[in-house]
Amino acid sequence: MGLNSVMKIFMPKDKVFYSLFEEVAVTVAQMGKLLKTIVAEPDFDKRAAYISRMEDMEHINDDFTHKIFTELGRNFITPFDREDIHYLASSLDDIADYIFSAAKKINFYKVNPNDPGIQKMADLIDQGAEHIKNAVHELRDMKNMRQITDALVKVNSIENQADDIYDLSIDRLFETEPDAKEVIKKREIYQVLETVTDKCEDAANVIESIIIKYA
Repeated sequence: MGLNSVMKIFMPKDKVFYSLFEEVAVTVAQMGKLLKTIVAEPDFDKRAAYISRMEDMEHINDDFTHKIFTELGRNFITPFDREDIHYLASSLDDIADYIFSAAKKINFYKVNPNDPGIQKMADLIDQGAEHIKNAVHELRDMKNMRQITDALVKVNSIENQADDIYDLSIDRLFETEPDAKEVIKKREIYQVLETVTDKCEDAANVIESIIIKYA
Protein backbone atom coordinates (compact mmCIF):
# COMPACT_ATOMS: atom_id res chain seq x y z
CA MET A 1 0.00 0.00 0.00
CA GLY A 2 1.44 3.41 -1.00
CA LEU A 3 1.96 6.30 1.38
CA ASN A 4 -0.96 8.26 -0.09
CA SER A 5 -3.30 5.34 0.47
CA VAL A 6 -2.14 5.01 4.07
CA MET A 7 -2.69 8.72 4.71
CA LYS A 8 -6.23 8.60 3.28
CA ILE A 9 -7.14 5.97 5.87
CA PHE A 10 -6.19 8.26 8.73
CA MET A 11 -7.38 11.59 7.36
CA PRO A 12 -10.85 12.72 8.52
CA LYS A 13 -13.34 11.79 5.81
CA ASP A 14 -14.55 14.89 3.93
CA LYS A 15 -13.25 17.05 6.77
CA VAL A 16 -16.22 15.88 8.79
CA PHE A 17 -15.42 18.05 11.82
CA TYR A 18 -15.68 21.27 9.81
CA SER A 19 -19.02 20.22 8.35
CA LEU A 20 -20.42 19.28 11.75
CA PHE A 21 -19.22 22.48 13.42
CA GLU A 22 -20.74 24.52 10.60
CA GLU A 23 -24.07 22.72 11.02
CA VAL A 24 -24.04 23.41 14.75
CA ALA A 25 -23.08 27.07 14.28
CA VAL A 26 -25.85 27.61 11.72
CA THR A 27 -28.43 26.13 14.08
CA VAL A 28 -27.16 28.26 16.98
CA ALA A 29 -27.50 31.39 14.82
CA GLN A 30 -31.03 30.36 13.82
CA MET A 31 -31.91 29.91 17.49
CA GLY A 32 -30.60 33.40 18.21
CA LYS A 33 -32.86 34.85 15.54
CA LEU A 34 -35.82 32.83 16.79
CA LEU A 35 -35.25 34.15 20.32
CA LYS A 36 -35.66 37.69 18.97
CA THR A 37 -38.93 36.61 17.38
CA ILE A 38 -40.10 35.06 20.64
CA VAL A 39 -39.45 38.14 22.77
CA ALA A 40 -41.18 40.33 20.17
CA GLU A 41 -44.32 38.16 20.16
CA PRO A 42 -46.99 39.39 22.63
CA ASP A 43 -49.24 36.34 22.28
CA PHE A 44 -48.49 33.52 24.75
CA ASP A 45 -49.70 30.70 22.48
CA LYS A 46 -47.75 31.95 19.47
CA ARG A 47 -44.64 32.19 21.64
CA ALA A 48 -45.27 28.62 22.76
CA ALA A 49 -45.28 27.46 19.13
CA TYR A 50 -41.98 29.24 18.49
CA ILE A 51 -40.49 27.73 21.65
CA SER A 52 -41.57 24.27 20.50
CA ARG A 53 -39.76 24.89 17.22
CA MET A 54 -36.70 26.01 19.14
CA GLU A 55 -36.80 22.81 21.18
CA ASP A 56 -36.60 20.82 17.95
CA MET A 57 -33.58 22.89 16.89
CA GLU A 58 -31.92 22.31 20.25
CA HIS A 59 -32.40 18.53 19.82
CA ILE A 60 -30.88 18.72 16.34
CA ASN A 61 -27.87 20.50 17.80
CA ASP A 62 -27.53 17.82 20.46
CA ASP A 63 -27.38 15.21 17.70
CA PHE A 64 -24.68 17.13 15.82
CA THR A 65 -22.68 17.58 19.03
CA HIS A 66 -22.93 13.85 19.73
CA LYS A 67 -21.66 13.15 16.21
CA ILE A 68 -18.67 15.41 16.83
CA PHE A 69 -17.76 13.48 19.96
CA THR A 70 -18.29 10.18 18.12
CA GLU A 71 -15.98 11.30 15.30
CA LEU A 72 -13.45 12.46 17.87
CA GLY A 73 -13.24 8.90 19.20
CA ARG A 74 -13.19 7.41 15.70
CA ASN A 75 -10.59 9.57 13.93
CA PHE A 76 -6.88 9.22 14.61
CA ILE A 77 -5.98 12.52 12.92
CA THR A 78 -8.07 15.63 13.54
CA PRO A 79 -7.92 19.10 11.91
CA PHE A 80 -6.86 20.68 15.21
CA ASP A 81 -6.23 19.64 18.81
CA ARG A 82 -8.69 17.09 20.16
CA GLU A 83 -9.02 19.20 23.29
CA ASP A 84 -9.98 22.26 21.22
CA ILE A 85 -12.53 20.22 19.26
CA HIS A 86 -14.08 19.09 22.54
CA TYR A 87 -14.11 22.61 23.98
CA LEU A 88 -15.58 24.17 20.84
CA ALA A 89 -18.31 21.54 20.57
CA SER A 90 -19.19 21.98 24.26
CA SER A 91 -19.23 25.78 24.11
CA LEU A 92 -21.47 25.85 21.02
CA ASP A 93 -23.80 23.35 22.67
CA ASP A 94 -23.91 25.57 25.78
CA ILE A 95 -25.00 28.56 23.69
CA ALA A 96 -27.90 26.56 22.26
CA ASP A 97 -28.88 25.17 25.67
CA TYR A 98 -29.02 28.58 27.33
CA ILE A 99 -30.89 30.22 24.44
CA PHE A 100 -33.54 27.52 24.73
CA SER A 101 -33.57 27.86 28.52
CA ALA A 102 -34.20 31.61 28.27
CA ALA A 103 -37.06 31.11 25.82
CA LYS A 104 -38.66 28.43 28.00
CA LYS A 105 -38.50 30.54 31.14
CA ILE A 106 -40.33 33.44 29.51
CA ASN A 107 -43.46 31.35 29.00
CA PHE A 108 -42.98 29.10 32.02
CA TYR A 109 -42.98 32.13 34.31
CA LYS A 110 -45.63 33.88 32.20
CA VAL A 111 -43.43 36.97 31.93
CA ASN A 112 -44.29 39.69 29.43
CA PRO A 113 -41.12 39.91 27.30
CA ASN A 114 -42.01 43.46 26.21
CA ASP A 115 -39.24 44.69 28.46
CA PRO A 116 -36.31 46.86 27.28
CA GLY A 117 -33.71 44.70 29.03
CA ILE A 118 -35.05 41.43 27.62
CA GLN A 119 -35.44 42.93 24.14
CA LYS A 120 -31.91 44.36 24.05
CA MET A 121 -30.36 41.19 25.43
CA ALA A 122 -32.13 39.09 22.79
CA ASP A 123 -30.81 41.43 20.10
CA LEU A 124 -27.25 41.07 21.42
CA ILE A 125 -27.61 37.29 21.55
CA ASP A 126 -28.77 37.26 17.93
CA GLN A 127 -25.72 39.32 16.93
CA GLY A 128 -23.32 37.22 19.01
CA ALA A 129 -24.59 33.91 17.62
CA GLU A 130 -24.30 35.25 14.07
CA HIS A 131 -20.69 36.35 14.64
CA ILE A 132 -19.83 32.94 16.10
CA LYS A 133 -21.37 31.26 13.03
CA ASN A 134 -19.26 33.44 10.72
CA ALA A 135 -16.07 32.69 12.64
CA VAL A 136 -16.73 28.94 12.65
CA HIS A 137 -17.27 28.92 8.89
CA GLU A 138 -13.88 30.55 8.37
CA LEU A 139 -12.08 27.79 10.32
CA ARG A 140 -12.26 25.42 7.34
CA ASP A 141 -9.40 27.11 5.48
CA MET A 142 -8.41 30.03 7.76
CA LYS A 143 -7.76 32.26 4.75
CA ASN A 144 -9.84 35.22 5.98
CA MET A 145 -8.16 35.81 9.31
CA ARG A 146 -9.38 39.41 9.47
CA GLN A 147 -12.99 38.23 9.28
CA ILE A 148 -12.41 35.75 12.09
CA THR A 149 -10.68 38.23 14.38
CA ASP A 150 -13.27 40.94 13.65
CA ALA A 151 -16.06 38.50 14.58
CA LEU A 152 -14.32 37.52 17.81
CA VAL A 153 -13.75 41.17 18.80
CA LYS A 154 -17.45 41.86 18.22
CA VAL A 155 -18.45 38.89 20.39
CA ASN A 156 -16.28 40.20 23.23
CA SER A 157 -17.82 43.67 22.84
CA ILE A 158 -21.31 42.15 22.91
CA GLU A 159 -20.53 40.33 26.16
CA ASN A 160 -19.42 43.61 27.74
CA GLN A 161 -22.58 45.37 26.55
CA ALA A 162 -24.69 42.53 27.94
CA ASP A 163 -23.05 42.93 31.35
CA ASP A 164 -23.98 46.61 31.37
CA ILE A 165 -27.55 45.95 30.25
CA TYR A 166 -27.90 43.24 32.88
CA ASP A 167 -26.78 45.62 35.64
CA LEU A 168 -29.09 48.41 34.43
CA SER A 169 -32.02 46.01 34.07
CA ILE A 170 -31.60 44.62 37.57
CA ASP A 171 -31.33 48.14 39.00
CA ARG A 172 -34.49 49.25 37.16
CA LEU A 173 -36.29 46.07 38.17
CA PHE A 174 -35.75 46.69 41.88
CA GLU A 175 -36.66 50.35 41.48
CA THR A 176 -39.89 49.95 39.53
CA GLU A 177 -41.35 46.46 40.10
CA PRO A 178 -43.52 46.26 43.25
CA ASP A 179 -44.30 42.54 42.90
CA ALA A 180 -41.57 40.45 44.55
CA LYS A 181 -42.49 37.40 42.48
CA GLU A 182 -42.05 39.33 39.26
CA VAL A 183 -38.67 40.55 40.47
CA ILE A 184 -37.51 36.98 41.07
CA LYS A 185 -38.81 35.72 37.72
CA LYS A 186 -37.41 38.56 35.62
CA ARG A 187 -34.08 38.52 37.40
CA GLU A 188 -33.67 34.83 36.55
CA ILE A 189 -34.49 35.48 32.90
CA TYR A 190 -31.96 38.33 32.79
CA GLN A 191 -29.36 36.00 34.30
CA VAL A 192 -29.93 33.28 31.71
CA LEU A 193 -29.84 35.79 28.85
CA GLU A 194 -26.59 37.26 30.14
CA THR A 195 -25.15 33.75 30.46
CA VAL A 196 -25.81 33.17 26.74
CA THR A 197 -23.45 36.05 25.92
CA ASP A 198 -20.88 34.56 28.31
CA LYS A 199 -21.12 31.26 26.43
CA CYS A 200 -20.66 33.09 23.12
CA GLU A 201 -17.49 34.62 24.53
CA ASP A 202 -16.33 31.16 25.66
CA ALA A 203 -16.76 29.87 22.09
CA ALA A 204 -14.91 32.92 20.76
CA ASN A 205 -12.01 32.22 23.12
CA VAL A 206 -11.74 28.63 21.87
CA ILE A 207 -11.76 29.81 18.25
CA GLU A 208 -9.06 32.35 19.10
CA SER A 209 -6.95 29.58 20.63
CA ILE A 210 -7.35 27.49 17.48
CA ILE A 211 -6.33 30.25 15.07
CA ILE A 212 -3.31 31.18 17.20
CA LYS A 213 -2.08 27.59 16.98
CA TYR A 214 -2.88 26.87 13.34
CA ALA A 215 -3.15 30.08 11.32
